[in-house]
Amino acid sequence: MPMRRIAMMTAAILLAATSLAEARPDTRTMNCDQLRQLIQSHRAVVLTTGPNTYDRYVRQFGNECDWPEVPMSAYVPTRDGRCPVYRCDEPVTDFPD
Repeated sequence: MPMRRIAMMTAAILLAATSLAEARPDTRTMNCDQLRQLIQSHRAVVLTTGPNTYDRYVRQFGNECDWPEVPMSAYVPTRDGRCPVYRCDEPVTDFPD
């Protein structure tokens, strides 16, 4: 494969990855009500939460999580402070005696 074609393919992949990262809604640009409505209307959404962080957030009640995960409480930064949301995580099963 010619070197120029490899370079073009690499550039295209990097451009696509950058475009996808920029397409994620940023929690820091919304207030808490807007964020919660977005999650509720889409059922599950991948959100940017900081300069280099993102995660998938879901409705509290629904089947958006893969077994054995369940919706667990989390907090994300928004324009008006920390906002309570849910993300899929394995439930705590080890309880202290």
